[in-house]
Amino acid sequence: MASNGKVALVTGGGSGIGKASALALAREGFAVVVAGRRPEPLQAVVGEIESRQGPALGVPTDVGDPDSVAKLFAATKAKFGRLDVLFNNAGFGSAAPIEDLEWVRWRGVLASIVDGTFLCTQQAFRIMKDQTPMGGRIINNGSISAHVPRPFSIAYTTAKHAVTGLTKSTSLDGRKYDISCGQIDVGNALTEMTQRMTRGVPQPNGEIMIEPTMDVENVARAVVFMATVTPEANVQFITVMATKMPFIGRG
Repeated sequence: MASNGKVALVTGGGSGIGKASALALAREGFAVVVAGRRPEPLQAVVGEIESRQGPALGVPTDVGDPDSVAKLFAATKAKFGRLDVLFNNAGFGSAAPIEDLEWVRWRGVLASIVDGTFLCTQQAFRIMKDQTPMGGRIINNGSISAHVPRPFSIAYTTAKHAVTGLTKSTSLDGRKYDISCGQIDVGNALTEMTQRMTRGVPQPNGEIMIEPTMDVENVARAVVFMATVTPEANVQFITVMATKMPFIGRG
């Protein structure tokens, strides 16, 4: 597809949901910046985009570090001159009983998800409010854990609930700058991170159950939909989940 003249930035873009979304946005005509902790996967995604779709940039980034995030957005602006879509996707969890969860693991999860979403949103605001035409779109990866917890997921669940607060505040504060913000809540997309679902995961009643999964491309298509609605519209919240996973009816 020909370029649509817009620029999208995807964090956690080297694998899983981030990679699938970055490739889908590139197919839609976006120039794409992918950020992540590991340089090699990022460059593989960049190479795939450049060989098939168009311009791309990979920037190794620790989204929980303010200086690293500042460099990511500076590199984006230096190469492409603007930013139209930010997908705050980076983040990881840590499964442990509350009484056994180490402080460093708690802080790592919150840094990657909550700090990362805030720091990237802050930098995106600074670019989007000052560019011409003004404005842009921010999409946050919330997860079904933004609504209900899994067993032994206190750090991840807390972080994802916080993302919902970030989404709402960003949506409100962005209005005067034509910056919209929405949230995608994903359930059991089959990626490297969710392979364990196919082997069985703990349920609230103590049982171990293999859970249904879905193709990650369903998430990527939803992200593209959120990124391409007309400027006066916003997809505030959307849930994309495996049809038969135990979410509806949970609890």
